[in-house]
Amino acid sequence: MSSSTTQVAVPNVVLQSSFAMPVIGLGTAAESNSTQPIKQAVLDAIKLGYRHFDTASLYGSEHALGQAIAEALQLGLISSRDELFITSKLWLPDNHPHLVLPALRKSLQTLGLEYLDLYLIHWPMSAKPGIWEIPFQQQNIVPFDLKGVWASMEECHNLGLTKSIGVSNFSIKKLEDLLSFATIPPAVNQVEMNASWQQKNLTEYCKSKGIIVTAYSPLGAKGTRWGSNEVMDSELLKEIAQAHGKSVAQVSLRWLYEQGVSFVVKSYNKERIKQNLDIFDFSLTNDDHQKISEMRQERKVKNGPAGFVVADLWDGED
Repeated sequence: MSSSTTQVAVPNVVLQSSFAMPVIGLGTAAESNSTQPIKQAVLDAIKLGYRHFDTASLYGSEHALGQAIAEALQLGLISSRDELFITSKLWLPDNHPHLVLPALRKSLQTLGLEYLDLYLIHWPMSAKPGIWEIPFQQQNIVPFDLKGVWASMEECHNLGLTKSIGVSNFSIKKLEDLLSFATIPPAVNQVEMNASWQQKNLTEYCKSKGIIVTAYSPLGAKGTRWGSNEVMDSELLKEIAQAHGKSVAQVSLRWLYEQGVSFVVKSYNKERIKQNLDIFDFSLTNDDHQKISEMRQERKVKNGPAGFVVADLWDGED
């Protein structure tokens, strides 16, 4: 095997459900309607050592990811689907007790899989069934029945359609509410987290409850509708990167790893996909951590998928 395709051994975190999840996942939110870039990125990533892939019914990438998995098996890049960790998510119009199971079955059909490793409630919000707009208008957002939806998520788990269940974009208050009645606690809370939005209180709370935090937008989601350049353009991070002979992206991901969280990072560029794995051969210093902890903090995803101010989305936990 040539050095260009040498696989990196990615560490795992163990979920409350007892299953192991690779700390790094490849995000697959589609940038276009074309499936080929996603499929190629997934195949490249598998060759390099990625085993965790993150999708959602919203992203429009489930089909391409499923095709890539089938091709990886055919090519012998993996010997079994069981070697992969696949996450998908429940979108707002399906965020109703009676629609959870059909939505998961549809995702599995699109992916061509028999089960997911992790199924997440994408947002603690519900929309009118059948409405797939973004951003959502106020009249199309309806009350969210967390208790009923979670009971349906637990049913999906008990049927063996997903090995673990979790949430995304949940505040401490919402997690407390969920834990007050959940029979199966959430294994994961996937949230916006990076050097410019460090989520210290939330990560401490999740650790105390055995919930694994997965960071999305670990590099700040530069160039997206709601992202920012604060991470990748940070002079401080550039200085730290230079001192370690690494890139700003590598320092940013290493910082997350040293916070004890997992993360999903999106790139369709083979070289960057490779670089994002190359974070296990150095450590940040105490001085690096101190300086990063003093960076200006601002949440970028303020109203989630809504086109209006959602008063209780974050429960004042900024």
